[in-house]
Amino acid sequence: MDKILKAIFFCLLFLAGSTVKADIIFPAFISDGMVLQQQTNAPLWGKTSAGNRVTVVTSWNNKEYVTESDNRGYWKLRVETPGAGGPYSITFKEENNSITLQDILIGEVWLCSGQSNMEMPMKGFKNQPVENANMDILKSANPRIRLFTVKRNSTLAIQEDVTGEWAPATPASVKEFSATGYYFGRLLQEILDVPVGLVCASWGGSWIEGWMGTDMLQSFPEVRLPEKESDIREKNRTPTTLYNAMISPLVGFSIRGVIWYQGESNYDRYHNYTDLFKTMVEGWRSKWDQGPFPFYYCQIAPYDYALVTPEGEEVINSAYLREAQLNAERAIENSGMVVLLDAGSEKGIHPAKKQVPGERLALQALAKTYKIEGITADSPVYKEMEIRGDTVILSFDRTDMWITALNGELNHFTIAGSDRQFHKAEAWISRSKVYVKADMVKEPVAVRYAFENYVEGDLFGTEGLPVSSFRTDNW
Repeated sequence: MDKILKAIFFCLLFLAGSTVKADIIFPAFISDGMVLQQQTNAPLWGKTSAGNRVTVVTSWNNKEYVTESDNRGYWKLRVETPGAGGPYSITFKEENNSITLQDILIGEVWLCSGQSNMEMPMKGFKNQPVENANMDILKSANPRIRLFTVKRNSTLAIQEDVTGEWAPATPASVKEFSATGYYFGRLLQEILDVPVGLVCASWGGSWIEGWMGTDMLQSFPEVRLPEKESDIREKNRTPTTLYNAMISPLVGFSIRGVIWYQGESNYDRYHNYTDLFKTMVEGWRSKWDQGPFPFYYCQIAPYDYALVTPEGEEVINSAYLREAQLNAERAIENSGMVVLLDAGSEKGIHPAKKQVPGERLALQALAKTYKIEGITADSPVYKEMEIRGDTVILSFDRTDMWITALNGELNHFTIAGSDRQFHKAEAWISRSKVYVKADMVKEPVAVRYAFENYVEGDLFGTEGLPVSSFRTDNW
């Protein structure tokens, strides 16, 4: 025992008489191989000893930036980023230390978030493949696409960092990355010809409430906020916990915008989804403090949720959630929704067609954020109806050219009279308007299109984008 005590004493004596070298610690996503958003004042931050002078030098312009860590050792500053390019380096210096981050690209950075249809990797899930994935993985090597996957985490307290690392696109890294996110980034990189960084923070089965901070949920008294660890019974379905652990640590890292694919786990609570979603988007934008950045999202794809009454009627109709998402697009500034009514899977909640949502999200960004002319990103949307005798005439907005019927037939319209009983209807197109009627409804008052859990949409714009399910009533 005396020998152990003496050893401890001499160790302490040695430390007391020596200079301890402080390390500069960065969040996981500020590292070698990262992508910084181009042409902005990009925040960089970290931790060192309290009161240390920190000097940052960026290789693209050899400019020097200086700040000082606070009494807890935290420091933060902004650096001017040039137009797209690289690789570059950034050197961080303090009194007794110097660290250089290498292989940094400057380009476009997008955050990808949501639940399993965003999380689903290119390699697919068990017994649930991604269409054409093997060949796309094979051809995926591209050092100008960088991928960062945030490891799943759910916490009561707000975290300072996440677990993950940047990797260039290779077959090995792409195989594990979000398929929707990868197809989005691949098309962006191909068209813009700049580096693209994708940060994916998603968790299958998650509720939207989990991705919202406590302050964002104050106006929703029906949402029960966790107060102690034992309140977290389902890690992906407890309000605030995913935001605390997977989003809040990213706040401040400059991004161009967000792509989002979520809603399946909220389909049975559609009544407040529009308000929740709008509040979440506005909350994230407020936290990032870089203005109303673009927020593009997927309407959930059709799926047979297999919840029916003994009479065979659907207990819950996910078309109401799709409607809530459609309404959110009108309510949220600088947003865009992609319709997937043609890309669902009747018996699989994870459709194999992941290139469809990824590239349609990219169309949103290319048309609206990057202002590429000559392309269409938005599906036509129902505008108004006119009743002429026994026929309802439907008009549409956002029809850059015309609307059309897939394979020449419209099979998913129903029509109702004042009794509110819907009947299968005949429908046809004339001069970009849809005419709807049914022999059993002589005095129609309402029409619905594709308003059910699973459906294969057949109404499109001639640019190839499907029309969302909709209804003219509010019953």
